Amino acid sequence: MTRIKICGITRTEDALTVAASGADAAGFVFYAKSPRHVSVEQAARLVAALPPFVTTVGLFVDADVDFVRQVMGNVPLDVLQFHGDESPEYCAQFGRPYLKAIRVKAGVDLIQCAARYAGAQALLLDAHVEGIPGGTGATFDWTLIPPKLPLPVILSGGLDSANVAEGIRQIQPYAVDVSSGVESSKGIKDAAKVAAFINEVKRADVQLPR
Repeated sequence: MTRIKICGITRTEDALTVAASGADAAGFVFYAKSPRHVSVEQAARLVAALPPFVTTVGLFVDADVDFVRQVMGNVPLDVLQFHGDESPEYCAQFGRPYLKAIRVKAGVDLIQCAARYAGAQALLLDAHVEGIPGGTGATFDWTLIPPKLPLPVILSGGLDSANVAEGIRQIQPYAVDVSSGVESSKGIKDAAKVAAFINEVKRADVQLPR
């Protein structure tokens, strides 16, 4: 069963919608340049509103170590997600499960990335858009993903209800990650789009060969 992470949550009503719709994980962006950025206080309120059994993920981009620790001390995050040029040593120092985002383009050796970040729970594969670490709404060439990576794959980058089923059929990832594809505007989730996205994931799962 393909897991579902919905990222870039900024409002309590969206957190509740995401949980009620059946998403497995909710993502919160701690990167000031992102339109989906949340403060530590805001994130703490959002996480407190979530029901049990929704994994909370904090997204950081080349953040100062003390800032990451400050967030961890105030927001109960289950998983850390690193979207910049963080080293494996940096990612591992917080003693928390982590995901490493890789912006995929021709020439990026994902086998090598998986070996370098062997301590990660998964590689989150996103589109490479120059100067923007994520949340671009752009897709990438899925044929660049090797068929047998030694780490679980979280497919991201421009996913929405129109293309997620095809992504699951092609890649059979451990999970899919969506942000802009379920929004009415940046940082504002659309309940109908969230429901349609999750329905397409479930439909694709049923159609996968067993």
